[in-house]
Formats: sequence, C-alpha cells, structure tokens
Amino acid sequence: CLLIGNFSFAHEIENLSADEAMKLLKTGNEHFRTMHLNHPHQTQKARESLIKGQHPFVAILTCSDSRVPAEIIFDQGLGDIFEIRNAGNVLDDHVIGSIEYAVVHLGVKLVVVMGHEDCGAVTATVNNVDETKYINSLIKSIKPALKMYEKEHQKGCKLTNVIKNNAVLNVEKILTEDGLLKDYVENKGLKIIPAYYHLGTGEVEFLSK
Repeated sequence: CLLIGNFSFAHEIENLSADEAMKLLKTGNEHFRTMHLNHPHQTQKARESLIKGQHPFVAILTCSDSRVPAEIIFDQGLGDIFEIRNAGNVLDDHVIGSIEYAVVHLGVKLVVVMGHEDCGAVTATVNNVDETKYINSLIKSIKPALKMYEKEHQKGCKLTNVIKNNAVLNVEKILTEDGLLKDYVENKGLKIIPAYYHLGTGEVEFLSK
C-alpha cells in the first residue's frame, strides 16, 4: 500500500497553461470529430507510470450521460483529464471541492463545465417534470438556467439555450461563490470555461456569456 498525494496543503505545480490545455482539447476534439484518433496514454507503460501519482492538464465537469465520455470526446487517455460527472453537470459542495482539489493540488490551469445536446436532466427541468426527491434536487439546480432563458427572451431552441445557460451559470456561480478559485482566475492563470457538446457531430462548442 502506497501513501501517495496530499490533501493538506497546496502545491506549486508546473502544468500546462490554460491556453495550452485548451489547444490540446480542441486538437483532440478535432481528432474525435473526424475519427482520426490517436488514443494517447492508453498503453501498459502509461498505466504503470501513473501508479505514483496523477498530473492531469484539465478538469472537466460534465454530465453522467453515457454518450458524453470526456476522454473519448477529446481523444485523451489515462491521467490526462480530472473528470467530475453527474446528471446535468450541476454544482454542489462536493463538485466544487473536487474542482478545488484539481486546481490547488494538481496544478490544473483549465476547468471546463460542459453540457450536451439532449440532456435528460435539463429536459426534465424544461418540461417541469415531478420526479423523486433526489432527481428533483438536480432539477432545482438547473432551474436558474430556465429562468435565464425566459428572462432574456432568448431565440432558438429552448432546450439548447437552457443547456448552454446551465453551463454558463455554473461557471459564474463558481466564480461568485468560491473566493479561492476566483483568486486563481484573477492571479494565477486559471481559466474556467463553459462548453456544449453536439452529440451528432461530435463537436465541442466553447461558450462565452
């Protein structure tokens, strides 16, 4: 049994810059979109090299939907992506704590919050579905994105707008509620970017408010 890693203090880790990490993601997504995949870091040697620790270049919060595996979408492999997934890519203390860990202890300079086409959790929110207690907790977290659509009278597909709003608002919520991550954005080169994944084409669209 190896005692590896440390939760107790921050490390100053040399890692890819946010722009370098974004370039890797965009290149990898182009590989996936065109089906010219490299499948990096998926060998026995790569697996064994990670026994003593991880050094991901990006943290991605995305939906648990089986059609949205970040490593495949961005043509990455073992140790590349610190991935956080739940239905509707919603925020709670555990999710934000996971993002903090990736940034503070693993040196990640890029965080992506990625929604996707035809998201079931967002569809339930738009359709005002009454579900179980715990599924309703997801819907409650997504409702601000629906209110944004209604308040701003956004044009185009309602569902698509709300899915994108959810990603954008989650980024804004992180920066509003988490002073530590806000400081990393303002002073330490961190970028937190919303995104939207198109199921049909395989393209990841990076968003801005």
